Amino acid sequence: LGEIVRRLSGQPLDEFARVHIFLPLGMRETRFRPPASLAARIAPTERVEGEVLRGVVHDPTARRMGGVAGHAGLFSTARDLARFADMMLARGAAPQTPHSPVLSPATVAAFTAPQSPPNQPLLRALGWDIDTQFSAPRGELFPLGSYGHTGFTGTSIWIDPLSRAYVILLANSVHPERRPAITSLRSRVATITAASLGIEFPGVLIAGYNQTLEGPGARRRTTRNAETLTGLDVLAAGGFAPLKGKRVGLLTNHTGIDRRGRPNLELLLEAGVQVAALFSPEHGFDGRQDHENIPHSSDPATGIRIFSLYQGNSRRPTPAMLRGLDVLVFDVQDIGVRFYTYISSLGYALEECARAGVAVYVLDRPNPLTGVRVEGPMLDPDNLSFTGYFPLPLRHGMTVGELALLFNSEKKLGANLTVIPMKNWQRGDWFDSSSLAWVNPSPNIRGLEAALLYPALALLEYSKNYSVGRGTDFPFEQIGASFIRGPELASYLNSRKIPGVRLYPVRFPHAGETVEGVRFLITDREVLDASLLGLEIAGALRKLFPGEIDLSTNVKLIGSREVLRRLDSGEDPRLLHHHARESLKSFLDIRRKYQLYPESAASARPPGA
Repeated sequence: LGEIVRRLSGQPLDEFARVHIFLPLGMRETRFRPPASLAARIAPTERVEGEVLRGVVHDPTARRMGGVAGHAGLFSTARDLARFADMMLARGAAPQTPHSPVLSPATVAAFTAPQSPPNQPLLRALGWDIDTQFSAPRGELFPLGSYGHTGFTGTSIWIDPLSRAYVILLANSVHPERRPAITSLRSRVATITAASLGIEFPGVLIAGYNQTLEGPGARRRTTRNAETLTGLDVLAAGGFAPLKGKRVGLLTNHTGIDRRGRPNLELLLEAGVQVAALFSPEHGFDGRQDHENIPHSSDPATGIRIFSLYQGNSRRPTPAMLRGLDVLVFDVQDIGVRFYTYISSLGYALEECARAGVAVYVLDRPNPLTGVRVEGPMLDPDNLSFTGYFPLPLRHGMTVGELALLFNSEKKLGANLTVIPMKNWQRGDWFDSSSLAWVNPSPNIRGLEAALLYPALALLEYSKNYSVGRGTDFPFEQIGASFIRGPELASYLNSRKIPGVRLYPVRFPHAGETVEGVRFLITDREVLDASLLGLEIAGALRKLFPGEIDLSTNVKLIGSREVLRRLDSGEDPRLLHHHARESLKSFLDIRRKYQLYPESAASARPPGA
């Protein structure tokens, strides 16, 4: 940097900075190579070759360059740095001479805009940090869009254009010797400062990777590449020892495989476990059935009886089915949505096993939509059904193992429950972080995008004249109906600027005719709020095509009669979404008690795991 400045201006870096930046801003005590007369006011740093550095640049490379370098060597005060921050907030204008700007507004904009390469998850500007592992000086309340810089010796500055506030911290972490980084101190100072100024921008908070987000917001865009071991892998590694010598029932389907794709039934039998009965949830043992009343059957390879738990009004294991069993093992991949019925089968199994005195083992698997996002509406306690076993929000941010613990404790079921947790899974992981093979959990959830859109698009699926794309190549990635005008609906919903998604019009077959509709394109899964999207879809259909869709038929999917009432009255979906978010608070307190995979290392593991 210094050489570039010298070649372009004809001045050395220190002189150029003095003339063009420090003097116009009145930064009278800021300079490279300060004179000995200022040494008493300068913080000492490390001892080098027996001498404490004071007024001499701490960085050894900058010392070899004579104390003037683009990356180190500058000495300043909090007052002078405040003048520089004021200039940045004034878009380049000097407070003393506003008509003679130090920088142009365009330069400040380019200076502070993200300049990271495409697809790079860490955001940096030109010399400024925005959202990286070094963003601690932003704290918990300053929003994304603020920027700053840290110094090795313990200094930092953070500037927020939105609130027009800044934090300058001149700590000393290298005297008399180097100490651990002061990252947490920087964060706490910024948070306290922002709080004292009344700054709070929850819509743009950046949460930690494993930190729960209830409602809008974003989190650090760092994607892990892990090798997750499911509960099945963990139990298999120990030779299924707890199951040896017991008569075992297995509630599972085609998703019950290990990291290598081997079915759980095969692994259990190879280990010498006596599997006496099989149980299958909705969609059957092979996961291919998409109809009501799936009959009982037998496993063709072993002849073991398969009891269907999706027969008419019979959705529970009966005493006759459980007779003679010591243990029931549950191993099914869920997708993290309240009305996806595999978790209802889990709840019913816990109830019936508690009555029959049969122990339950739940082999945990990832929530493919992460374990951090929690989104309403909440299910009303008097609105329970097979599509709503427990008062949960639309996206609950829990694994099946955590839900089993919650159901058993909160409903006081009294089941003899053991959960086998995963290894190397974190709450912030999307399914693609696990290195596990994707298996369609049901016939119409054919990928992670469909799983993410499912809670939004299925919110109105009980309306008979509304299609979510079943029977097409893109189920739960598009909606359509005979009354929908695709271009109009796409244009309206795009104008709503729903975070993380765009739409375009399509046509596809439904009920013997070709209907118009819209396809959904996820542009940012980290900010997509399926709850908001679902409410926006409902609001758009009501507004654009009045009288064409009966929202009340979907009360068990929407979950909240109050949200349905306000939606039917024409209230803005954004306000409804805010109401739904406010209703999450008590659930979050309950949920926290059963987290097997903590948001921080200090969190305790719940009993039964």
